[in-house]
Amino acid sequence: MIESSPSLWKVAVDAPLPQLLTYSSELALSAGQLVEVPLGKRSTRGLIVRKEDIASDKFKIKSVLSLLEEYPQLTKGQLDWALWVAQYYHYPPGEVFSLFFPQLAKKGRSPADKSLFSDTLSDKQVALNTEQQKIVNDVAGFSGFSSHLLWGVTGSGKTEVYIELIKKQLEQGRSAMVLVPEIALTPQLISRFRQRLGENIAVLHSNLTDRERTNQWWSVIEKKNRVLIGVRSALFCPVPDLGLIVVDEEHEGSYKQDEKLRYNARDSAVMRALYEKIPVILGTATPSAESWKNVLDKKYQLHELKQRASKLQIPRMEIIDLQANKDDAHRDPLLPYWLSTPLYEALAENYKTGFQSALFLNRRGIAQTVLCNDCGFIYKCPNCEISLTLHGKNHLVCHYCDYSQAMAYKCPDCHVGTIKPIGLGTEQIQNDVQKLFPQANIMRVDRDEIDSRQRMEDFVAKMESQEVQILVGTQMIAKGLDFEKLTLVGVVLADIGFHIPDFRASERSFQLLTQVSGRSGRHHPGAVFVQTYRPDHPSLIHAQNQDVAGFLNAALEERKELSYPPYFRMACLKISGLDEKEVRGQAQALSFKLKNYAATLDPEVKVLGPAPAPLFKLRQRYRFQVLLKSASLQSLDKTLQYVSHLSADEFKKLRIQIDMDPYNLM
Repeated sequence: MIESSPSLWKVAVDAPLPQLLTYSSELALSAGQLVEVPLGKRSTRGLIVRKEDIASDKFKIKSVLSLLEEYPQLTKGQLDWALWVAQYYHYPPGEVFSLFFPQLAKKGRSPADKSLFSDTLSDKQVALNTEQQKIVNDVAGFSGFSSHLLWGVTGSGKTEVYIELIKKQLEQGRSAMVLVPEIALTPQLISRFRQRLGENIAVLHSNLTDRERTNQWWSVIEKKNRVLIGVRSALFCPVPDLGLIVVDEEHEGSYKQDEKLRYNARDSAVMRALYEKIPVILGTATPSAESWKNVLDKKYQLHELKQRASKLQIPRMEIIDLQANKDDAHRDPLLPYWLSTPLYEALAENYKTGFQSALFLNRRGIAQTVLCNDCGFIYKCPNCEISLTLHGKNHLVCHYCDYSQAMAYKCPDCHVGTIKPIGLGTEQIQNDVQKLFPQANIMRVDRDEIDSRQRMEDFVAKMESQEVQILVGTQMIAKGLDFEKLTLVGVVLADIGFHIPDFRASERSFQLLTQVSGRSGRHHPGAVFVQTYRPDHPSLIHAQNQDVAGFLNAALEERKELSYPPYFRMACLKISGLDEKEVRGQAQALSFKLKNYAATLDPEVKVLGPAPAPLFKLRQRYRFQVLLKSASLQSLDKTLQYVSHLSADEFKKLRIQIDMDPYNLM
């Protein structure tokens, strides 16, 4: 390393500091390099952001300790994008930059772990149909930054379009990144990519060990693997020569992180493509309202796949009114209360003819509540203001903090009544269906059963080999999976998502219904049954009619009237503490200051609240929310800067977390 006269540098240190720090160095440094710097009594990593001309007289300037030469230097596009992420989501820049690099050192690493891939390679070739080929040609015709919404019905072959576009990048010596919303989608997707692209694949997700993640990261950095597939955090990998970003299932809420850096990987992927001057593809069968608005505003190019690749029709959705079914005098009394006669008969017929069925319910366990039938006592989590979920015969669990305890069948409160389960979960459905079909192999797929990469791969293998006849699962089975013999999908209770206190509740319900229905009949004629107490709900009617555009246009009209995104920008201040009275008082004081600020300095901003969060107590902390809304992003950003100032000064004893573009208001 060539030495020169000392220079001053602005460094983003890996610490919860909103500002850049100034360091001096005699090394010939440049922006984007990773260094070791002193911070207080310790040292930490930091990223060189820019040169500084003038030193402040207030602080002693410390020197950079060393350049971490083994790590790649970030490009200008990567550096500028990371600074945008920090500014937009109001998060310490050094902690954003820390996401670019692996936790473990390169030294002593083993070769890439081949056990990450359980499939066998082949040179499978797929001929694109006319619709697919036109989209590939159209997207390839753009140069520089461009954003594309690939809207294709379930089973229309969006993945084949991705692969062809990636092949074009590889032919030019460039790399590609594919984001998926959940780990559950990776085994089949990776297998399809490896069949077409060979061993040129790296994966990054949370089910890998730290060493596996480090190995995969380096395989990308060293250009041994040119295609990176991963969940949202993979977006921060500094992929060299990046030529294309694909965001599969762009509508999925799991692209939004709900803790620490509360970023949306879909929106951030579009911005990374902008800074790196490359195309980005957002693929989905059910576009988000935000992306649809961008299409209407001509910000995104729209590409449509209107037919399934197999040329089979999407199954007609049959809606079953559970209220009418309950009152049916001819109903078989041996059927469990949640199962309608039409769905049972369809299950029996499908099982008899050797096809596979799937039952969907977005709740785990036996029952979501247990209570005393005499005094009304409910088992609740001592850490969270929420009832415990029953698993097995007497195992009570909190799905938010993992607290658990055994259930006593005699009420611990009145000592007279008996504790009984109320509600329904996937575990109970599995038990009931097993009694109806004792010879069938029934598999349950939820967070309790599928808790590792190996179990996920086993599930996919058993479905593909048709070892499983009936599948019971949560939203883990609702999207992205493709099983040849799966011809029947039953939604056990569609109503679960209808009444959540969130302006996106109807959109989520519509997307989930459409996506889970799309698992049926992809290779053979199929059927879909949806059980509900609200057969007239708009989400259901639009889903039954496969009217995606109609639903989105109606949703946008409603949001415009109510000043919700994407017409207004929104941020949620999440205020929490251990003492309920103190948190309530501080939340009111903060809201009062913000309302005064908005009234005097920026009337563009509306301040709503404070109000208790729907999940008022979580992990021992009491939670309040203040919503900020504005048609002006600049006005909202200034207000959030004021919030950050208040957090560091008057309200520093309180935990105030800024959630820009919130997706979960629970």
